[in-house]
Amino acid sequence: MKITKKIVGFGVSSAETKDQTASTESTQAKAEPAKADVIQMHETLQRPEKLIGSTYKLTVPEHVSGHAMYITINDIILNEGTEHEHRRPFEVFINSKNLEHYQWIVALTLIMSAIFRKGGDITFLVEELKSVFDPRGGYWNKGKYVPSIIAELGNVIEQHLIEIGMLKVAELDPHQQKLIDDKKAEMADEQAVAEKSNVEQGATAASDENAWQANATHCNKCNNKAVVLRDGCQTCMNCGDSKCG
Repeated sequence: MKITKKIVGFGVSSAETKDQTASTESTQAKAEPAKADVIQMHETLQRPEKLIGSTYKLTVPEHVSGHAMYITINDIILNEGTEHEHRRPFEVFINSKNLEHYQWIVALTLIMSAIFRKGGDITFLVEELKSVFDPRGGYWNKGKYVPSIIAELGNVIEQHLIEIGMLKVAELDPHQQKLIDDKKAEMADEQAVAEKSNVEQGATAASDENAWQANATHCNKCNNKAVVLRDGCQTCMNCGDSKCG
């Protein structure tokens, strides 16, 4: 080895100096914080012995199904007790006394559970399920039009994903919300005046505070029966959708 620079100092390497160096490196390694071992959802993740879940009762009109359906969604807690803790759906079960839909119910639960365990963004399931239409026509359930039983299941999955924080509740723009509130207040005032007039004429007053819904039509955007004619424009009193923009 050729030395081309001036020697300004030297040291002798020994077993003792090597031990001191190794000890210093070990101390530094312990002082450094360990990187968190974050567990992500994936299809090879083993099912724990115990899972937490929620069961939703789905009641549909008798002409669609004579019995209620019960949807159970079990969730797994990932990275429990750490800042990376997440609750994710792991499996789904659907139970009903009606055996007419047994085959497709079993197939659907198997496919959905497999998608849950695969991980990633599973929120697309909601829109896919809600876009399924029954060729025999949908039905009205609690004032909302439902295209099919599958779409109703999509509503249940959406509700669950919102509850565990995977989806956010769609909120109206503050200006839209104010517009809807103002129009509802106007209709309430008109209804009060009409009821007062009916009472004076000896008629029975309407007891329903949302009597305007009796004349409302179906909204193609949110599927609620809430579209009324206000100021010469068809406007939905639920989601604010309007043909006038």
